[in-house]
Amino acid sequence: MAKVDNRGMVRGTAGSVVYRRYREMNIIQGKPRKFKQTSESIRASTEFGLSSSTAAVIRRAFQPAYVHHDGQAVSRSTQLVYRGIRGSLTRQVGERDLHDADLKSIIGMEFNNNSPVSAVLQVNHRIERDEQGRIRVLMGALNERTDLRVPLSIDKVVSKYCIRFSLIGFNFRKEYYEYLEVKDLELNKYGELEAQEIWFETQPAPEQLLMLSVSVLAYRKTRMDEGYVLLNSKEFSPSALIAVYAAEEPGEYPSGPVNMELSEAQLAQETICYMGYAGNRLLRDLERKFGPYIIAPKKRTTHDKEPQLFPVGKRVSFS
Repeated sequence: MAKVDNRGMVRGTAGSVVYRRYREMNIIQGKPRKFKQTSESIRASTEFGLSSSTAAVIRRAFQPAYVHHDGQAVSRSTQLVYRGIRGSLTRQVGERDLHDADLKSIIGMEFNNNSPVSAVLQVNHRIERDEQGRIRVLMGALNERTDLRVPLSIDKVVSKYCIRFSLIGFNFRKEYYEYLEVKDLELNKYGELEAQEIWFETQPAPEQLLMLSVSVLAYRKTRMDEGYVLLNSKEFSPSALIAVYAAEEPGEYPSGPVNMELSEAQLAQETICYMGYAGNRLLRDLERKFGPYIIAPKKRTTHDKEPQLFPVGKRVSFS
């Protein structure tokens, strides 16, 4: 039942109409109704949930690298992962994860758009991988006065910078990630670095999807025993993914909950972490509910012609 309050505003429901007050306005809207979801809409929403869980794992794994993220990092990273998974060329919606994705979509993911790496670190770099799987970063010469764009509040008090490269291996089907290697380049205020090659000697397991990030950390020297204080904050904490490599042998989707057993050496090193990842459970629930996803073949008509990938006698452009 709708009623008029002491301010003359109508509030409540009348049939299929809802009256409510917002500030000094009377809002009239239709009463929400329940809609039956189709299998396609359920698959799409499940895939978005899987993307959200995947992005949360990536943010948690790289938290020591970016230190502080901006307020939009959660939605931004989820959208980029979702775009990558939707760009898969190997599997269909409801039966794919990040191991099937178009990984180019997440290269360049910024963890803090208040100070994006692309704006702060003004130096050229190139990333390569050799036949043994080792990663090499070729970084150009760096001059602190011209190639680092930092806020004046930090520039006044900073003593040194650290350019940090962090390499992490992921396997979403076995539900773990591993901290593989960290490389730091230190640069004093007004200092310079020569062009150099940065090698990651780790040869990761073929089941691991690799992600490499770069971060800029600013430090101020103190007169106390602790030496340096980190100056990074929510306003300045540049960090981004600069390279992603697919796993060669990611393995199959788990048919049940994953109980990974770690060796004593792995437990001692504390480099391997459980994900707390919901994606595999979402895919299992979807398959139990609807079965495997099958695309019905398109019916051909008499007007359809055999497709020609490269028409004879015509010039083909790849641009």
